[in-house]
Amino acid sequence: MPSSHSATVCSLATAAGIVHGFDSAAFALSVILATVVMYDAMGVRQAAGTHAREINEIKKQLGDDDSDNLPEKLGHRPTEVMSGALLGILIGLAVCALVHPFF
Repeated sequence: MPSSHSATVCSLATAAGIVHGFDSAAFALSVILATVVMYDAMGVRQAAGTHAREINEIKKQLGDDDSDNLPEKLGHRPTEVMSGALLGILIGLAVCALVHPFF
């Protein structure tokens, strides 16, 4: 499944570039936002999922088998983030083509 977060921020960056120009502050800020969101989706959240998996295993070894386990699937694999980014760029292009036919 592509990352919807990556798709959203890449669509925003694409639209900002088309509408305001690829040398504008709006485009630069949206690219920075997209980079942070995609890094978080791949790195930080993936690490949190790994930690949750280990904590759940420790809880099981200690005999705590109740249903309050931490969610283990938190992040995305790089292919999911990149496919979300590509999907977002395509959506940004499509929407801008509908709104601004001569961009």
